[in-house]
Parts: sequence; C-alpha cells; structure tokens
Amino acid sequence: MEKKLHRGTLCVQAGWTPKKGEPRVLPIYQSTTFKYETSEQMARLFDLEESGYFYTRLQNPTNDAVAAKIAALEGGVAGMLTSSGQAASFYSVFNICSAGDHVVSASTIYGGTYNLFGVTLPKLGIEVTFVDQDASEEEIARAFRPNTKALFGETISNPGVAVLDIEKFARIAHGHGVPLIVDNTFATPINCRPIEWGADIVTHSTTKYMDGHATSVGGAIVDSGNFDWEAHADKYPGLTRPDASYHGLTYTKNFGKLAYITKATAQLMRDLGSIQSPQNAFLLNLGLETLHLRMPRHCANAQKVAEYLKGNGQVAWVNYCGLKGDKYYDLGQKYLPNGSCGVLSFGLKGGRDVSIRFMDNLKLAAIVTHVADARTSVLHPASHTHRQLTDEQLIEAGVAPDLIRFSVGIEDAEDIIADIEQALSK
Repeated sequence: MEKKLHRGTLCVQAGWTPKKGEPRVLPIYQSTTFKYETSEQMARLFDLEESGYFYTRLQNPTNDAVAAKIAALEGGVAGMLTSSGQAASFYSVFNICSAGDHVVSASTIYGGTYNLFGVTLPKLGIEVTFVDQDASEEEIARAFRPNTKALFGETISNPGVAVLDIEKFARIAHGHGVPLIVDNTFATPINCRPIEWGADIVTHSTTKYMDGHATSVGGAIVDSGNFDWEAHADKYPGLTRPDASYHGLTYTKNFGKLAYITKATAQLMRDLGSIQSPQNAFLLNLGLETLHLRMPRHCANAQKVAEYLKGNGQVAWVNYCGLKGDKYYDLGQKYLPNGSCGVLSFGLKGGRDVSIRFMDNLKLAAIVTHVADARTSVLHPASHTHRQLTDEQLIEAGVAPDLIRFSVGIEDAEDIIADIEQALSK
C-alpha cells in the first residue's frame, strides 16, 4: 500500500509530476485550444468518451494540476478551479439544484455568499433558509423540506470567526439524505479537512490563504466522492438520469465517484464559463507551495494579537477560538487543534464610530476589502462587505455594528501589536 504523504509534502509536490525532460515547475498552458490529428479524436472528447483537452473553458492542464493538488490536500477524489470563491459557492449548489429546489445554510457566512443565497438564487427559483449554526440538531432539522438538496456552512465564518460543528451538520444533512457543503477558506486543509469530519463537498476562495499574496482571484470545489447520489436518485436527477446534452450519458453510471465534478465541469463550466485563467492558477500554485509554512505563522501571530486585545481596557470584546473562554474554544480544539486562521474580530468601547476612527489611525495594517494574505489588513464589515444588509440581517449573520475584522499577516507580531497600540492611543 502506497504511503500517504503529509500535507506539507502535498503542498509542494502534488498535482504536477513531470516525466523525463519535462519542466520541473508547473508550466502555464497559456492556450485556449489544443490540437488533434483526426475529427474522431475531437468528437470523443466532446462526447466525454475520453479525457483530454480541447478548450480551456472546460479544462486546462495548468488548472487541472492545481485542482488535483487542492483535492489531494483536502483528501477528496477530484477538484475543479473556478474564477472566484463566489463562483465556487454558486457552482457547488447549482450543480445539484434547479428551480423549485431548496437549500439550508448557516446564517453566519460571508456577506457575498449570504447575498448570493438570499437574493440571487431565489431569482433562479432556488430558495434558501438560513439557520443558527449553534442551534440544536432538532431546531436546524425543522428547516428541511422534501425539496431540500444541500446543507451549507463555513468551517470558520467570515467575518464573525464562528467555528462550525461539522460533525453535527453532517449528521443533520445525511439524516435528510443531502450532502454537506463546507467552505473551508479560512481554515485551509492545513488546519482542517472537513471531509474527515463528514463533509461531502468542500469549497474555497483560493484568493485568500491559498494564494496568500493578494495576487489572484480564484475558487475551488473538491468532492469527497463519499455521497451516494444513486441512493437518492430521485432527489438528484441531474446526476442520476441521462443528460440530453451529452447523448443521454448518465454521470453516476459513467463516472462513478467522479460524477459530481465531471458534471460541474462538463455542464456548468461549459454553459456558464466561470473559469480561472491558467496564469492565475500558476500563481495560486506558487502560493500553495508555502501554505503549510505560512498558516502556522498566521495563527501564532493572531494568537498574540488576540491575547493583547483581550487584555486591553479599550477593547469591548474579542472573538478568536484560540482564546480560552471563547465561545468556540472547545470546537476549535476539536476541529482546529493546530490553529484556526489569522483572522479575528473585535469591537471597541464606544461602538461603531470609535471602531472606524481606530481603523483610520492604523499605519501598518491597511484598510482593504481583502482578507487572509501575507499583509495585515482590517475591515469594518457593516460599512463595507456587509453594507447591503439591514441591521437585523447583520445580527443574524453574526456581524455586530462595531465589529472590526482584523486579518493578521506574517509580519513580526510585535510590530502588528505596536500598530494597534498607537492607533488606540489616538
């Protein structure tokens, strides 16, 4: 039996295995098209009878190598890259839903995803019910309907940094015959592999820690291969019944455990085209090669910052699961024993206006929309990423009006804390 490689080795080595005389570094296949000798060869590719490359909108060797690396890191059977994390969230649900269907989602999710689920999916006829992820299994189960097709949550929520009880969510999902989809962006597979706790599909905004340097927007979807679509064939006809656009091919019968990703690629990417560019995939791969080195530094720095803030009299509250006494400390120890992420949230005494003035006084930490990269950054979600939400929706999404999202980078922790200190002094 082949020995399983550690995650650090997978970060560096997985996905691209050059043969004799091939480039040691993953090349950028900067081509829209790929040549074949005969019409029959091309026809077999279009019919999904053979695997291969013919048009980058569907597949590209650079992208596939990086997707394979991410799938290996998450412990899944297959993965695909998308143009953004938003596209990954959309595809993950739309791949198994159509008009008239229903999804249950944790309410404390990223504002963009909340808007996607609460505003845009209903325009496509897909209704989403938001639930308190900390509620009892019985209470969450009451949100399910006969037409519910998936349960969705984030390992660590953005921006509230709530930790999801993945095993609880998996029990609820599987008890209703639906897959659990988990956005693992903040934790990354270095700190948590949701599939090992029962998740069926994992999504990422690779724009964040995976890229790590704020250079490339992208997303990824990984399928565990564990959900038995055939056991719930009537619920998932798109996977278990013939696809007329491919001459009656049935994904589960033709591709087995690869059915979900094959359908997402051959159907959704074909029709909607949210591809990641090979150039961005190349840059993403460079980020992945150091992911296992960067994440411990992010976590160690964030722990120091969180402890400083907790001991500062001007700070009203701090959320970080690495702090003893934090609401999510126990779940953090269970799912994230080696560290969670570099993102924490806090509020200052004096409320929203004081929080905004504090941010304006920071020098090292930059006010940016982005989060989770090498540089320390800060954001006021109520004014920025979540500004489309009402006060009631803000509270439901776990975003207090005074909440400051602080993304701790990999600079020296002492310099980050000194910057916070000087901003508070003003």
